[in-house]
Amino acid sequence: MRVVEFAGLAPVPFGAMVLADLGASVIRVDRIGVPPPMPGDPLGRGRRSIAVDLRRPEGVEIALRLIADADVLVEGYRPGVAERLGVGPAHCLARNTRLVYGRLTGWGRTGPLADRAGHDIDYIAVAGALDPIGRTGGPPVVPLNLLGDFAGGGLLLAVGVLAALYERERSGRGQVVDAAMVDGAALLTTFLHGLGAAGLWHGTRGTNLLDGGAPFYDVYPTADGRHVAIGAVEDKFYAELLDLLGLTGTVPDRADPAHWPDLRAAIAAAIARRTRDEWAALAEGTDACLAPVLTPAEATAHPHNVARGTFTEVGGVIQPAPAPRFDRTPTAAPVPAPAPGRDTVDILVGSGWSSEAIPALFAAGVVA
Repeated sequence: MRVVEFAGLAPVPFGAMVLADLGASVIRVDRIGVPPPMPGDPLGRGRRSIAVDLRRPEGVEIALRLIADADVLVEGYRPGVAERLGVGPAHCLARNTRLVYGRLTGWGRTGPLADRAGHDIDYIAVAGALDPIGRTGGPPVVPLNLLGDFAGGGLLLAVGVLAALYERERSGRGQVVDAAMVDGAALLTTFLHGLGAAGLWHGTRGTNLLDGGAPFYDVYPTADGRHVAIGAVEDKFYAELLDLLGLTGTVPDRADPAHWPDLRAAIAAAIARRTRDEWAALAEGTDACLAPVLTPAEATAHPHNVARGTFTEVGGVIQPAPAPRFDRTPTAAPVPAPAPGRDTVDILVGSGWSSEAIPALFAAGVVA
């Protein structure tokens, strides 16, 4: 599968990374003179790079030649930008009727907010995904940029692209995949809407089963100032948790939320008697649903992650390995992100530019 990616920040690179991890051949079209967000950025792994000035007609023609031979294009421009550059869906599908044109925006291509700037935190706020996260009486807690940029944005862009490719096998035609981070973040809250309709989720933040309101589904500080996560929802797992903590027969019935403050105090006092790693060792071999809260750096060395190869080293940078896994067609080891324009000559030759024309493109600043 051949993918052309117009360089951007975070969400689109993540979606293109997923496609590259799964085996796609991805060419990133970088802007001339714009450095990558960080050296060896893991989101840029598995690509080749050509640096092109899309403000020049010659640069647009280079991009359209690449697109003519591609299966997929992904871009994250604000509405109207691709059209003004001459690489919008009409231009690209005229060159390649089988092209899947994947575009990702924050607010979507339509609606009263479509033309406004924003970031992950804004999209998840309007989607209703930010408000439920946090403690009672406190403000919402920012969940990094995981929900909007990556889960609701880049990942769903990749899912949409794969679905469109599957449909193309039947119709023979490409189409536009319109992914919006506000839509994707809203989709991630589907379960909460179901709980609310069933009367199992209340509007008050931090008082519900899965938001830290329940003392048997929360994070607790340990004797060394670190934390453990407890998720003993089912009765049999909860019974093992109480046994592990030495609380069997000493705590009130958890079925009544009125007892939750006393139950929380008892669990907190028990957890505070040992260090994080002591609790992790005691929980090994049990179904108490107690796990150590690890930093990202610590996670790379955890025995379970090491055994599974959950993390890998690419270009000297430890990072998550491709996922999911396949038994018959395993994914290849990722290669480091390219410097912008590293493969410009090879890509031009591969798309039909003559050895006589290429130096002129460099001299004119069309490519770099």
